[in-house]
Amino acid sequence: MRLPDSVTGSFLVALGAAAAYGGWILPPVPGQPVGPNVFPLVIGTGLALCGLAIVFGIGHSFEEEEELVPLEDGQAATAPPPQGKLYSLRALLPPALLLFYVFAADRLGFIITAAIMVYVTSTALGAKWKLALPLAALSPFAIHLIFAKLLRVPLPAGLLPTPW
Repeated sequence: MRLPDSVTGSFLVALGAAAAYGGWILPPVPGQPVGPNVFPLVIGTGLALCGLAIVFGIGHSFEEEEELVPLEDGQAATAPPPQGKLYSLRALLPPALLLFYVFAADRLGFIITAAIMVYVTSTALGAKWKLALPLAALSPFAIHLIFAKLLRVPLPAGLLPTPW
């Protein structure tokens, strides 16, 4: 059973509104300009806006058309998606990467561990190595900067301690 986009989008709008309301009622922390309510407000607002975009069909024209393959009896069927040898194991990728991070982050450090995780995830989702390799090389540094400088969350240094 497939749900129509209006139902899915409406659910996301309601979920986003609930998250934003939950953030709105959080009490501020004295002495801090940014309190604990900012994250739920931003996430809830973004989720509600994405839900509205789904309800109104914004971006629907960017979806790829399904390719129909004619059958011998005159009916049409959709073409099967391209599948590799490990295609059916993709559902196990998130928990496997989570376990990999838990066991490898302290030894290798965040930068190397995140680079491996981004590369594996990108290639598992169908990205070519020409896109996956630069993405894996640059995104861990950006994420590390966000956590270290903006959120002030220490990440494991490991083999490559960052100079900042």
